[in-house]
Amino acid sequence: MIAVTRELLHQLPKTDLHVHLDGSPRPETLVELAEKYGKPLPTRDPQELRRRLLAEDARNLEEYLAKFDITLSVLQRAEALERVAFELAEDSARENVRYMEVRFSPILHTREGLPLTETVDATLRGLRRAEQIYEIRTALIICGIRNMDPATSRDLANLTVAYKNRGVVAFDLAGAEYNYPAKKHRDAFYTVINKNMAATIHAGEAYGPGSIHQALHYCRANRIGHGTRLYEDPDLLRYVNDFRIPLEICLTSNVQTRTVGAYEDHPLREYYDEGLVVTLNTDSRLVSGTTVTAEYWQTHRRLGFTWEELVHLARMGFESAFLHRREKLALLARVSVEMEALTAEAAAQTAAASPLRSSS
Repeated sequence: MIAVTRELLHQLPKTDLHVHLDGSPRPETLVELAEKYGKPLPTRDPQELRRRLLAEDARNLEEYLAKFDITLSVLQRAEALERVAFELAEDSARENVRYMEVRFSPILHTREGLPLTETVDATLRGLRRAEQIYEIRTALIICGIRNMDPATSRDLANLTVAYKNRGVVAFDLAGAEYNYPAKKHRDAFYTVINKNMAATIHAGEAYGPGSIHQALHYCRANRIGHGTRLYEDPDLLRYVNDFRIPLEICLTSNVQTRTVGAYEDHPLREYYDEGLVVTLNTDSRLVSGTTVTAEYWQTHRRLGFTWEELVHLARMGFESAFLHRREKLALLARVSVEMEALTAEAAAQTAAASPLRSSS
């Protein structure tokens, strides 16, 4: 059996299909931007700010989301969005994330008059600049917000369609889940799906499988963000499995929002063993204090996934990407060669080390 290390997982080509732009800035950048724009922060010390934004003290999803009020206060200008988008892609590329879909809600970045279109343009500029420097491909997902007027979601859906084939690949619904059903926003999803674009919805995180049911059957989601509580409805689980609907799993985030009590309680192992399509993601690199590599490490350490299973998870990430099929297959073919070479090298190293362990 191949010995799994963090360094080995760092080298593994990976995806991040569920990562929020406003949950992932570098704290040093937030401090610099706050000073430049004259914005208040709880502290001007980057390390202390990192600690305060970490959601380990959250008691539920709502308290987790409250951390975003601080980051959003700074991300109200085009240059700020461009910078944090570039840095997010840079940080991800440095841990061998090869494909990333960044999600954000443009409406949350217009409080100081920035036009909706410029929020998207600025973010895309940052991502594209990173692509020119690093070996990473990126795309953007626009989010509606559950607790906002459905008319706002329709506006954001129209914005999504306007950027089709220009860097935006899908529409999402995020925000507080309880008491804010997805079906109220189904017109927005009809707008997107009617233009042959993809949809993903946060569901089954702070609310049960009924939320996942609405995401699938009212809003026609192609993927489910989180889906943590899907196991509570075995019939729906079979439907998700039969139709190969990917789940965007965010382990650390689910522990922090108390969706699960501990890593070991997470249903990811059950889902994987049942044959569901599951992917590993960060959700928010700053607020959750994680990386893609760390999520894979926790999956190995807390849920017992072997190297071969972790490679399979990585492959499912690429297979679940909102890319046109030819592009997806080409990307998957490239990373598969690397995965096979990495596996062969790791197997050789494990074999070479085993006599030393047995003789000690």
